Amino acid sequence: MDHTILTLPSFAKINWSLRILGKRADGYHDVLTVLQTISLSDELRFARRADDQLLLTCSDPSIPTDEENVIIQAAELLRESVGARFGGIQYGADIELIKRIPSKAGLGGGSSNAAIALLALSEIWGIDDTDHQEIAAYIGADVPFFLIGGRARGEGTGTTISALTDCETKYLIVISPRASIPTSAAYKAIDARSLTSSKTDPILTVSFAEPVSSDCDLSALHNDFEAVIFEIEPEIERAKKALLKSGADRALLAGSGSSVFGIFANTDARQTALERLECEPGWRVYPCETLARSSYLERIGVSQSRL
Repeated sequence: MDHTILTLPSFAKINWSLRILGKRADGYHDVLTVLQTISLSDELRFARRADDQLLLTCSDPSIPTDEENVIIQAAELLRESVGARFGGIQYGADIELIKRIPSKAGLGGGSSNAAIALLALSEIWGIDDTDHQEIAAYIGADVPFFLIGGRARGEGTGTTISALTDCETKYLIVISPRASIPTSAAYKAIDARSLTSSKTDPILTVSFAEPVSSDCDLSALHNDFEAVIFEIEPEIERAKKALLKSGADRALLAGSGSSVFGIFANTDARQTALERLECEPGWRVYPCETLARSSYLERIGVSQSRL
């Protein structure tokens, strides 16, 4: 096998539950969430270079390919982490991103890309003793989660991850409507809502937040962002209602939006829903399934014994 060339999937995620506990002194927010990897994925191709250049190309021209992209940020941080120990060695790569996960959709595509870049570049560069979790947490929320996948609990700013037992496979339809909600805008909306008149229930539930359920009961599905995101972009709420109308057992906003997902009893129920689904122009629809940790790690080439 040529260890200087590597192609890996980069999977998306949904949140079974997401509660915003409060705003921190540093401006970030404390959250309590249960995350789940799903089969919808990008593809990343890596080839080691003989020099130190990092060249990224992407199938989606709207995605930046310079230092704004978290793949490049992950590569730079990985190089910095080994620079003092391996001075003089050239670490460069040609990276190709085949984009399928919609961006700014609450599905964690960028975070997943960054985590896979850490793993893949470590492989092609021959780096085997770097703390990926530390680098991932520095890059941002959800990135550490994609180093383990499956179902997991996220706390703090979303970078403190604890593995949970996987549930049985759930059959999903993800809809990405014609709306784009940057994560920063979603949190600003949460903050603004918490400061409104007494007629509006506060979203920030610092001292009295209900615990996030770690079981597999669909009644535990909850997302604090829905209260504000549906006001900002009514089309996202229409997408959720379309999933319920088509037969979903439950439906929920994915992360901070703009995608929503519906859960179906089996593949037949999902297929019937796909045929019945009333979509507006421009909606993108993705049938997919939840991805358990063992399957996730196998498909990204990580042995569970290394975790």
